[in-house]
Amino acid sequence: MIITRSANRSLLVVGSVALDDVDGPFGLHRDQLGGSASFFAAAASFFTNRVSIIAVVGNDFPDQHIEDFVGRGIDASGIERADGSTFRWVGKYDSDMVSRETLDTQLGVFGDFQPTLTADHRRAELVFLGNIDPVLQRDVLDQVTAPSLVCADTMNFWITGKRDELLRTLERVDTLLINDEEARLLADDHNLIRAAAKILRMGPHSVVIKRGDAGALLVYGGGVFAAPAMPIEDVRDPTGAGDSFAGGFMGYLAYAGNLEPDTIRTAMITGSVMASFSVEKFSLGGLRGLDREAIQQRFDAFAELIRFESISL
Repeated sequence: MIITRSANRSLLVVGSVALDDVDGPFGLHRDQLGGSASFFAAAASFFTNRVSIIAVVGNDFPDQHIEDFVGRGIDASGIERADGSTFRWVGKYDSDMVSRETLDTQLGVFGDFQPTLTADHRRAELVFLGNIDPVLQRDVLDQVTAPSLVCADTMNFWITGKRDELLRTLERVDTLLINDEEARLLADDHNLIRAAAKILRMGPHSVVIKRGDAGALLVYGGGVFAAPAMPIEDVRDPTGAGDSFAGGFMGYLAYAGNLEPDTIRTAMITGSVMASFSVEKFSLGGLRGLDREAIQQRFDAFAELIRFESISL
């Protein structure tokens, strides 16, 4: 893969832009930029200059973060500033940097979020629906005109609390990106391959199952593809890893300009590349100082990681 930033396809993300307090083995870090849309857009922006965010923030949200989005070439015109507090998540990681506990969640203005798309946003070719209320996800789908690909995320809260609404939304989704715990819960099956097959019968054409430091699985009608996770020596903050994966995945599809099976497999590796950078620093720090040369080098390292010779017995 030779990375040259592309403007082939427009990419819209609808989700949260938040302020996080993250605690763990490396100390407490307050007021960090977080939220699914933030990590997604930052990761995707390395591959296309047509990324747009739809989100809401409060009066307390620093202007500098908006300026940073714009500086990356991200369209932040869809970030609404409402009267109130920005969505905030407070969490603490255990020493293994895998297990975590949510200490507090304050929805703030995000609790009344009603995504409204401009005429330009409605014409987005690729759409990613963050793990917001499935009713709101469907509202976005009612507004967009003719996207070539709709990907969605969800979470345990919606799977258990609004299952019927979620199932209605999944009927209109091309690709579902969720973690392994969510896949098992949604399908009521501990085996991920069987769980994915059940999810495909709910409507999506493909399922991407994020497995943390075990990598990710792509399951679709034509088979299964497994992308490993890059072994990282110094993991500081895994908070945005899944959303950075999604941003790299969708960003590469926008960059490539097609949705062929081989392209989607490469997008899986690209997602893993961006997730590996994200976990190395707090907030978006792991993505902030990146250049295309570093991304290319890590992509090449991934290729070496999974290279092997076939045998004939």
